[in-house]
Amino acid sequence: MFRFAGAAASVLLLLAGPAVAEPVVPTSRAEIDLSFAPLVRSAAPAVVNIYARHMVVERQNPLFDDPFFQRFFGDDMPGGRPRQRVENSLGSGVVVGDDGLVVTNHHVIKDADQITVVLSDRTEYEAELVLSDERTDLAFLKLKDLAGRSLPSLPLGDSDALEVGDLVLAIGNPFGVGQTVTMGIVSAIARTAVGISDYDFFIQTDAAVNPGNSGGALIDMKGRLVGINTAIYSRTGGSLGIGFAIPANMLRSMMRAAETGQKVVRPWLGADGQAVDRSLAEAYGLDRPAGVLVNGVAAGGPAARAGLKVGDVVAAVDGHAVDDPESLRFRLATLDLGATAKLTVRRGKDTAELALPVEAPPEDPPRDERVLGGRSPLAGATVVNVSPAVAEEMRLNGPGKGVVVTAVAARSPAARLGLQPGDVLLRLDDEAVESTEALDNALRGSRGPWRIAVQRGGQVLETMVGR
Repeated sequence: MFRFAGAAASVLLLLAGPAVAEPVVPTSRAEIDLSFAPLVRSAAPAVVNIYARHMVVERQNPLFDDPFFQRFFGDDMPGGRPRQRVENSLGSGVVVGDDGLVVTNHHVIKDADQITVVLSDRTEYEAELVLSDERTDLAFLKLKDLAGRSLPSLPLGDSDALEVGDLVLAIGNPFGVGQTVTMGIVSAIARTAVGISDYDFFIQTDAAVNPGNSGGALIDMKGRLVGINTAIYSRTGGSLGIGFAIPANMLRSMMRAAETGQKVVRPWLGADGQAVDRSLAEAYGLDRPAGVLVNGVAAGGPAARAGLKVGDVVAAVDGHAVDDPESLRFRLATLDLGATAKLTVRRGKDTAELALPVEAPPEDPPRDERVLGGRSPLAGATVVNVSPAVAEEMRLNGPGKGVVVTAVAARSPAARLGLQPGDVLLRLDDEAVESTEALDNALRGSRGPWRIAVQRGGQVLETMVGR
């Protein structure tokens, strides 16, 4: 089980030289006095506590949320009047700009109505949300009313330079006990298939992490921010020595958008692929199961113009190994739009280097958003045309065309049908759904019954709805 958390508790560091028969006793006062204190003294002031408050409206009796009871009794029955309750959450954050720019986890401030940031010297500031991205679980805050005060901040390190075995320190506020520093090593890099966020690519560390430390700093031995602590693997809720941090290189790409006030736009590859398992590696003559096998290339997209073909195996991006689709998505997400990336590709027994233009996904065809009406079972659904841009925003897999549901009105026919945002409408009465305009016209001209096919995730669901 994965739990969002942060960092706390200590680990024992064993220093060993070449094979020795007995432990080595320190031979000087300098060796005994080795300490991380100077490093912590420099970095800790940039790590902050974050308190998020969210107002929740609820009824004492959930039956009174039912429209039937509301119609006849309103809020006057005992237990029917809504009550407000404040939910508080605690997390950590890191100052990454001396002007008051703070990074934390999205799940720390999700749905917050008020955010308070407390510095290491106990000074409190209200903060406004500048950018929050659920897909990476990162969020940026800007402190208010600094009155020209320059804050201590942490420089970003190169998370790709980390190696397994490197020493790291984790700083945060576990369980709300106060700022705490723990030490450990990098246990693994490029850890994927963790299931924490859409961009599964994490630094794994044994520096203990616990609830309340989410959003805290993972720093290297030069005091640079190399990761944002975000989750732990735990069966009990406490640290078991397996913690995960979002690499600083993902943070760097989003920080530019936060500083300029721009929307986060991720590069578009224009190709689909799958992980190379043992059987595929044998079939394609690869020495080991690694890389991404390309099984679809969008006509006219960046991949097609770079020369990528179905059957190619993408092995690296800019020299960084790609072991699975998650690794490929992470590498693309950290690239700057307008740049050119180098893809290392296995094609048969040959290796090719392709120049991939780093571009934003186009919105072609235009969205043409429509709210479906009339007496059809789809009435109340808001739909848009699928384009590469829409597919990226809504995390759609498969063909980048058709019509997708973006919203469903409560208690509408579409809601009763079970339609959900993200559903792709494939067919109506055995006719392919090509566009929102064609779908709208088809529904207006049909009196039922309706045969509807919907793609949800990797499944195709079909239903017949009467008049």
